Amino acid sequence: QVQLSEAGGGLVQTGDSLRLSCAASGHPFSANVMSWFRQPPGKERDFVAAVNWSGEKIDYADSVKGRFTISRESGKNTIYLQMNKLKPEDTAVYYCAATPRIFDARNVPIQSNYDYWGQGTQVTVSS
Repeated sequence: QVQLSEAGGGLVQTGDSLRLSCAASGHPFSANVMSWFRQPPGKERDFVAAVNWSGEKIDYADSVKGRFTISRESGKNTIYLQMNKLKPEDTAVYYCAATPRIFDARNVPIQSNYDYWGQGTQVTVSS
């Protein structure tokens, strides 16, 4: 069993930066791939970014490429999401997710592939 705990959300202005973190406790190999998803108000939850155990395999949603950076210390169960040049459309609840599956760029955006989810942290970007 794995428990995920997110932190770092808040209220910022357009163009600001924010750093989210997610710590996983429990069996280490159950969190081989760790990812971020987000759910804007009134919309479905969507994939943001994913990283594998070593931190060497990474994938991003097109909407955040060049602005967001996901990172993970090799072999550690804490990931970070550095969000720069934030826009109002980045406003959402950000969720951390984990799975023991092997990293595959075709599969990491699919929510049903994840076994564990955090409670979410609110990010609000004012215009």
